[in-house]
Amino acid sequence: MNKSIINKILELKKNKINFSVITNLENTKSYLFVKERELDNEIKEFKSAIVDSFERRLNQTIDNTPLFIENYYQPTKIYIIGAVHIAQEIIKISRFLKFEIFIIDPRGFFASEIRFPGTKIINEWPKNFFQRQQIKHDDALVALTHDPKIDDFAIQNALINNCFYIGALGSKKTHENRLQRLKDNGFKEEELKKIFGPIGLNLGGRSAPEIALSIISQIVSQIYRK
Repeated sequence: MNKSIINKILELKKNKINFSVITNLENTKSYLFVKERELDNEIKEFKSAIVDSFERRLNQTIDNTPLFIENYYQPTKIYIIGAVHIAQEIIKISRFLKFEIFIIDPRGFFASEIRFPGTKIINEWPKNFFQRQQIKHDDALVALTHDPKIDDFAIQNALINNCFYIGALGSKKTHENRLQRLKDNGFKEEELKKIFGPIGLNLGGRSAPEIALSIISQIVSQIYRK
C-alpha cells in the first residue's frame, strides 16, 4: 500500500468517515471507496459489487477478480430520546458493542450524570439539538418517552434524514396515534413503514433489561440488513 493511500485512510479515520479498501491481490495495488465520491477509473466497472459489499458490511473478494474488499466503519451512533430506565439498560449492552450513545431529554432530573455516568447527555428539547446536530442515514434513533412533545420532532427528523433505524416505544394503540400525528404532518404511508413500533424484536421479555436487549438486537439486525 503506497503512502498516498495510507495518508488518505488516516484522514478518513480522523474525520470519522466510513470507507472501504479494495486491494488487488495479484499486484497489491489498493484503492479507496467512500460513499458519494468518485471511484478510481480502474475499478469503476466493479462499483455495484463494491457498494453492495459496503452496505452489507461484508468483506469479500469480487467474483472472478483478484480484488478484495475490506470495509471500515465508525461506531454506530444511537440517539436515545428519553432518559428512562430502559435507556440505562441499552447503554449497558451498548458498551460491549462499541456503540456511541447520546441521551437527549430536556428533563434535567432524569437526564443526569448520576443516572447515566460517562454518557453524552443533552439536556435539551430534541428540536433544539437536531437543529444544531444533523442526524444521518448511518445513525439510529430510539424514542422512549411516550411524550409526543419530546418524541415526535425527533422521529420526524429521523424520517426526513432517512436513518437506517427508527424505533419508538409504546403499545400498538400508542403507535397508531403516533402514526396519525405523523400523517397529519405530511408524512406518507411508505415513510411510516420505516418506524419500528412497538419497538424491538419480539423476544417475549418484559423487564427493562429484556426490552433493551430486544431493541439492541433489532438495531444490530438492521445494521446487517438481515
